[in-house]
Amino acid sequence: MAGGRAEKMAVVEELTGREAVIQRLRDVGLRVTGPRLEVLTVLAAGGHLDVEAITTTARERLGTLTSQAVYEMLRHFQETGLVSKFDRPGLPAVFEISGPAHQHALCTVCGRVENVAAAAPAAPDGALPEWRVDDAEVVFKGLCPDCRASAPAA
Repeated sequence: MAGGRAEKMAVVEELTGREAVIQRLRDVGLRVTGPRLEVLTVLAAGGHLDVEAITTTARERLGTLTSQAVYEMLRHFQETGLVSKFDRPGLPAVFEISGPAHQHALCTVCGRVENVAAAAPAAPDGALPEWRVDDAEVVFKGLCPDCRASAPAA
């Protein structure tokens, strides 16, 4: 993670309501357009969404929107710190509104992602003597409550 990400993430503490979304776009120097506004509004509703889910939801409100356009918007949103991307091995990446630093829990059955309010660990003393470590990421892997409930008893 780049060193400037923490500063960019601080730009977006909370996105709620259409006016807040408009202001956030302006704050990072992006022009307010209907598609940008709709994609950020979908993300601001919460959760970790993949491009298909974002596109489908925003398209229902806009009438027309391509996945390619959503990918481009997400790229701009990431560059400005509005949105963060979480890569899920073997599954499409998911996106969320950037916010305070946190870790993730990943369900190994269905791919569900949840935020975990936990600080990332520091590198052990002497483990990376030639490195300047800017950040660390922890992913808690296991079964989400839904998959756990439907799993056979061990």
